Amino acid sequence: MVAPLLSLPVQNWRPGPVPLLLGTLGLALACALAVVGPTRLIAQIEGDRGIVPVAASHDIQIDGVEVNVTGNTGEDARLEGWLEAARLAWAKAGGPAMGDGQIQSMVSSIVIQKEQIGPHRYIATLGVVFDRGRAGQFLAGGGPQSHSAPMLVIPVLYSGGAAQVYEVKGPWQAAWAQFRVGASPIDYVRPTGANGDSLLVTAGQPGRRSRAWWRNVLDQFGASDVVVPEARLERQWPGGPVRGTFTARYGPDNTWLGSFQMTASDEAGVPKMLAQAVVRLDSIYADALQRGLLKPDDTLNVRAQIDPALAALIAAGEAADARANGAATGTGAAASPSPSPTPTEEAKVSTFTIQFSSPDAAAVDAALGAVRGTAGVKGAATTSLAMGGTSLMKVSYAGELQALAAALRAKGWTVSVGNNALSIKH
Repeated sequence: MVAPLLSLPVQNWRPGPVPLLLGTLGLALACALAVVGPTRLIAQIEGDRGIVPVAASHDIQIDGVEVNVTGNTGEDARLEGWLEAARLAWAKAGGPAMGDGQIQSMVSSIVIQKEQIGPHRYIATLGVVFDRGRAGQFLAGGGPQSHSAPMLVIPVLYSGGAAQVYEVKGPWQAAWAQFRVGASPIDYVRPTGANGDSLLVTAGQPGRRSRAWWRNVLDQFGASDVVVPEARLERQWPGGPVRGTFTARYGPDNTWLGSFQMTASDEAGVPKMLAQAVVRLDSIYADALQRGLLKPDDTLNVRAQIDPALAALIAAGEAADARANGAATGTGAAASPSPSPTPTEEAKVSTFTIQFSSPDAAAVDAALGAVRGTAGVKGAATTSLAMGGTSLMKVSYAGELQALAAALRAKGWTVSVGNNALSIKH
């Protein structure tokens, strides 16, 4: 029995931890409020700009099946059209020859993309969804496949001389929201574009290189890395052809993977062209995954940014200072200074607040990198950012506050200890 697809959109993005999410969004709103004022800030996030992605089903969907059939009544013609669509979709998917009954037993739903019903005729463009558990055994590639790490999608559209992502509802955002990602080996994380998404994920974000900033953005959506599918639309003349140039990029360095061009005969054909472009871009990303290119960038883990040779040199310098201090106090080389407490994996994880000076973005990155690179630190993220002033970060640490203070002093920071909080200066 063919069942129509319920068109209930399901949100398909992974929110990060609630405190981190609220902290970063609060940070963005506070900075914007201070710069532009409350009236303009509200204008930047209000309005109907969000498009909720469709449900990420792992079933096999064949789109763009066109039927033109007749029947005794309009309903008979419609039913016959759905049966014909299932046969055509099965052949298009590469399935073996089967009877209508067998094919229908594997159909989970029919997606109506466009239809016209007359007294005795049914003309439509349909999508047919086959249940993967039943149909996968008959189709090549229908079985289990490897998937990528979660990848945040930033669909950048260049049109009319402007770049946009979620500032307004756009056709490129809609094409990615409507793309059914279940059959793709890429684990896409698609923001809705509503509320604070339009402030956090912008067309300028792919141009950033700060790993600390990228890590904060990715943490909001539970992603490990980022893919940036770009679409550039050029209209030849009003009402004429629309040429699209599409580029697949990924990672915090906006690395190029591939590009291609497509043309729509007029403005009405743009949505179909964009939907086809999304499928082709997905194949580029899938090919990059197979070749081992589409994997999370190690430098997004801020702790890995310190070069091993530099770390060894710092450790040697600290050891030399310790020996010199021992000799100066008359204890000799045999007596080593009492080591600062080192947290262990079994130590209780506590949360502390660290206050630090933030004259510019580089200072913020330096403070975050130093804290995250400290042994025992499980996580660190800004909760209040004041450029040119004093900012706050929240730190999860396996150990006591005094141990964290000692570890930061060993890195060259001046540390003041307060009530469950630290203040650090370089």
